[in-house]
Amino acid sequence: MEQERIQYKLLRSARRTVSVEIRPDGSVLVRAPRRMSAAAVEAFVASRRGWIEKHRAAVLRRRAALDRVEPFTREELAALTDRAREDLARRAARFAPLVGVGYGRITIRKQRTRWGSCSGKGNLNFNCLLMLAPEDVRDYVVVHELCHRRYMDHSPRFWAEVERVMPDWRAPRRWLRENGTALLARLDRSRETDTL
Repeated sequence: MEQERIQYKLLRSARRTVSVEIRPDGSVLVRAPRRMSAAAVEAFVASRRGWIEKHRAAVLRRRAALDRVEPFTREELAALTDRAREDLARRAARFAPLVGVGYGRITIRKQRTRWGSCSGKGNLNFNCLLMLAPEDVRDYVVVHELCHRRYMDHSPRFWAEVERVMPDWRAPRRWLRENGTALLARLDRSRETDTL
């Protein structure tokens, strides 16, 4: 019996290699070179069927578990925001001289997709859920955003600056990637605003 074709979205670009990504919603995204034939893309996807099915099942299991998580109450989020205002401002004040930059206003938000951001005017935004992360993770996010005051991109120069200020930045970044989704899942999806 012939196996059912794997459904996927195809993105073509000037890249040289082909890759498969399982998206957080369980969908499959294939990135391929513009000149790669449709048959070659299909053969590549078919050759990765085992990997795709295994990782897609894991993503869907995690997603189902996260859907059962109890969201934070408004009071809990307000308490996290109050703590974050003080904690993250203190960290920014400590690390800004090490990076050699200043900054403007610090805003604390409840965001579903970001841990921090830096505006062109030098204002810093941080997610209140950082208060549930270990201290080194909070340090990393603050350093990351302060380094954007020097380089508003993720170029090698930017990462070199992050490493200069915080040589062990990879472990906290990995912690966020491995644990951040569970924290973000506790935000009430019915509320529209990201600002507290």
